[in-house]
Formats: sequence, C-alpha cells, structure tokens
Amino acid sequence: MDEVSPNAKKVYEAIKKLGATSEDKLKSADDIMKASGLGKAIVAAALQELSNKGMAKRVARSKSAGYYILK
Repeated sequence: MDEVSPNAKKVYEAIKKLGATSEDKLKSADDIMKASGLGKAIVAAALQELSNKGMAKRVARSKSAGYYILK
C-alpha cells in the first residue's frame, strides 16, 4: 500500500468502506467520490493508479463504469 499516492489510499479505503470487494458489488466513481470526499478528477486519477497497480478493477457498464478492489 506504500507504493500508491495519498489520494489513491483514500480512494482505496473509500471503496473498501463501500464494500465493493467483488464484481457483483461494483461502485461508481460518483459513489466513491462521495465516500472519499475527494473531487472527481482526483478520484479518476486515483482509480486509474489503483487499476494500473492491480489493486482495483474497472468494469465497463452501460451507464457508468463500476469499480471494486482486488486485494
């Protein structure tokens, strides 16, 4: 967890708090934004960072993408 930025840590904790731990419990970026208290651009960048590091997964859906943590 040390290898990610402070914002990515906040976003990771917010996803965990929302209970998005598997593909059937996806949360949208808006949900994560509200739970983390961070702005949209910061959350988007943090989600990208977590995805790149294999800590979160993005799932494309019809309206908005959903996210969940992998570890």
